[in-house]
Amino acid sequence: MKNRLIRSIPVLALSLFLSLTLLALGQGGGQRAAGTNPAAQSGSSAATANLVDVNGKKFDPHDFSGIWIRRGGNRAFGPPNSWPPLTKAGEDVIKTRIPPPGYSRYPLVKKIDDPKETNDPTYACNPKGFPRILLDTAHDFNEVVTTPDRIFQIWQEARVLREIWLDGRAVPSGEQLESLGPTWYGHSVGHWEGDTLVVITVGLEDRAWLDQYAFPKSFHAKIEERYKLRDPNTLTLQLTLTDPEMYTKPWVSDVKIWRKEARRNVTWYGWYGLFSGLGELICAPMNANPFVSAGRGGD
Repeated sequence: MKNRLIRSIPVLALSLFLSLTLLALGQGGGQRAAGTNPAAQSGSSAATANLVDVNGKKFDPHDFSGIWIRRGGNRAFGPPNSWPPLTKAGEDVIKTRIPPPGYSRYPLVKKIDDPKETNDPTYACNPKGFPRILLDTAHDFNEVVTTPDRIFQIWQEARVLREIWLDGRAVPSGEQLESLGPTWYGHSVGHWEGDTLVVITVGLEDRAWLDQYAFPKSFHAKIEERYKLRDPNTLTLQLTLTDPEMYTKPWVSDVKIWRKEARRNVTWYGWYGLFSGLGELICAPMNANPFVSAGRGGD
């Protein structure tokens, strides 16, 4: 039973939820395509009539549906030694953080040899938050479900469900953002620029580290993601962090790469055809060993 911290059978309840969600959205999709939702009409529903051909393979560049595995790009926000200068506030924050052994890139970050000295919040089962969940994934797999007005990213790690809105709503700002307050995965709104999906995320929880190297972000940070389907099985992403409270200029990431994986290949214990799909990787405090239970972070 101790292995429950690492692996367990996929959660059927989440699958049922998504199935019902897709059914409901699919039933409403015809009305949106008829013109009641211009934002959705100009999104993925309209793109089905505009397939592109890459090396003889036709595909809808607006449909990211499928299971993806990380295959390229640095596990940090950006490549080594690429960070922009921190502000005084940013330096004050990063000096308080102690990443695990081998993850001290910034000169002001303390280097340790004993993992028990880290104060990485995830060592105490706190959420990784966004964008760290897609940067240093411990499992690599995530599933994307595309609907006319939303995209869902389902992360195997912690069974996180991230929602990107494509219904034309505005990105929260000003008093609205202050009222919504911080969340671990932020408030995400997307739109299409040709065949590139542009997502803006705001309202992030500043206690969560930007990446595993302890870089900071503030509640007022803005992160832009630019996704592009290069061929039917290759998805790329580049991020830009704009956070004047912590950094003196925007920070542009390297290009992250995912490859589509057939569902039949994503299994636990060789149960092909029975439980083919994402599994579960959850940090449960009740299963933690004394070291993890005593983990610091999150303050």
